[in-house]
Amino acid sequence: MDKFVRRDASVLGRWWWTVDHWLLWAVLTLVAIGIVLSVSASPCVATKIGASRYFFVKRHLLTVPLALGAMVSVSLLSPSNIRKLAAIMLVTGLFAMVCVLLWGHEIKGSKRWISLFGISLQPSEFVKSSMLVIVAWLLWERQMDPHFQGIKLAGGLILTVAVLNICQPDIGMTFVTVASSSVQIFISGMPLAWTIASVLCATVCLVVSYMFIPHVTQRIDSFFKPELGDLDQLYQVRQSLEAFHHGGWFGCGPGEGIVKRLVPDAHADFVFSVAGEEYGIFLCFFIVCLFGFIVIRSLLSVIASQDIFAMFAVTGLSVQLGLQAFVNMSTAIKLVPTKGMTLPFISYGGSSMIAVGIAMGIILALTRRKHGFSGEV
Repeated sequence: MDKFVRRDASVLGRWWWTVDHWLLWAVLTLVAIGIVLSVSASPCVATKIGASRYFFVKRHLLTVPLALGAMVSVSLLSPSNIRKLAAIMLVTGLFAMVCVLLWGHEIKGSKRWISLFGISLQPSEFVKSSMLVIVAWLLWERQMDPHFQGIKLAGGLILTVAVLNICQPDIGMTFVTVASSSVQIFISGMPLAWTIASVLCATVCLVVSYMFIPHVTQRIDSFFKPELGDLDQLYQVRQSLEAFHHGGWFGCGPGEGIVKRLVPDAHADFVFSVAGEEYGIFLCFFIVCLFGFIVIRSLLSVIASQDIFAMFAVTGLSVQLGLQAFVNMSTAIKLVPTKGMTLPFISYGGSSMIAVGIAMGIILALTRRKHGFSGEV
């Protein structure tokens, strides 16, 4: 097979020869798990809202090829074209986020979605990945020219995106975005004083959000003070924990779970609970390992790289992917306050699935051997 591919001078042939097969198979495995869990969890959720039984399953199956197509298409791009794509996505996404605040429809206390031609989109999903690529670009330019104010420009961009996210409000997205970009700035040589200032600023923002945003107050109270928290949030988390207890090590069997009938977002925010109940702790551990593998392998792929831009971009995107997965899974087992964040490649959610596909496509593009990486990747 390798010999055949090496002789294939087509675009897809060169792509297959140079792309990281291990990362590719890890992603496809997560997608396959997501399809299985969607078939199991979605019908009950659809029935509750009066839709046809397989409404969400069909939409998930429609979104998957779009996300994979976006991933493969982006992974074919050169670094310069990736920067162009990210710039277009960022400008368009920021404009859309402003439109969301003005005309978006509110769901569960937050304005995050906007309808275009009958399709509901969450612009912040596309902004978070494109922002990391632009931040990497600015930091790379600073490495090329020490007089270029790359860190200040990157800081201003991060602050802009953070403010727009907080206004929605979406504290979880703000945390993931700021944390991922802060890692990029840190590895670029950010002074220690800036690091301390960033941590203090993030802490102040969290305190202010808790004091003045009721949506955030309820979720944090539900976590630290259950007797004062929101009953709906407590109910979902308790049912999620009960699901893991019911599933045990090996699960109660496909389709036999109960949590999907009790929790409104079993196909999205709490899909990890469905996995734990029906397939057991072993599948949950396998999912955790897959995300860990993707993050670690992505980081290792750029450690020895001479491409500074690729190092900054892949670091930010892989950290973002890992943090998003961590927040979703931690919510299901009550390690962090309840946060409506999808599990990448697994949860139902069109905007999230396609945006994560684009982010993974960028990682695959920048870790391809033809872009200057040595050794077997």
